[in-house]
Amino acid sequence: MSRPSLIQNTHRWLSLGGSAVGVLQALAGSGPTNGLEEMKSVVRSRFPEVPQLQTAELADWLANPHREPPFLLDVRTEPEFKVSHLPGAVRVDPSAKGIQLRPFLDHHRPIVVYCSVGYRSSDLATRLRAAGQTNVSNLEGSIFAWANEDRPVVTGSNQPVRVVHPYNQTFGKLLRRDRWPEKWEPPK
Repeated sequence: MSRPSLIQNTHRWLSLGGSAVGVLQALAGSGPTNGLEEMKSVVRSRFPEVPQLQTAELADWLANPHREPPFLLDVRTEPEFKVSHLPGAVRVDPSAKGIQLRPFLDHHRPIVVYCSVGYRSSDLATRLRAAGQTNVSNLEGSIFAWANEDRPVVTGSNQPVRVVHPYNQTFGKLLRRDRWPEKWEPPK
């Protein structure tokens, strides 16, 4: 089976409700930083009701011993999560609905959700908010922005690593190449 083309990946994103111009601009951006900035804009316009938390704000929050840390939800697939995730994060399936979201509604801690670039996590934040969780925000730029800024990521055994799953060949362009796993193969 062949790898998905740029057009196929863009079509998949558009079917999720993305902006055609914004998605194409983000994917064609000059380097990870500019492309990721365009993708942040797409996410903000698609999910205007979801508060966006800057990576620096989250880093300060997590470093503050006098502030209760947020509940971090990683909204990526199991293979993505296994490569690395933010320290202390819990994985939730990107398509989780209804009863699967219940465990995240029964506490008073703020929730910060993230995925690769912020689209899947903003979608989950929308569902959590609709289910009654009002103190939820999306990590703007998600794990790609976090890793591109050399912030810490860990494996399942809590070992620090430098790499992040690039999601796919196309969206991986928004992640610095030195953050890709050495022998990563795109899904077939």
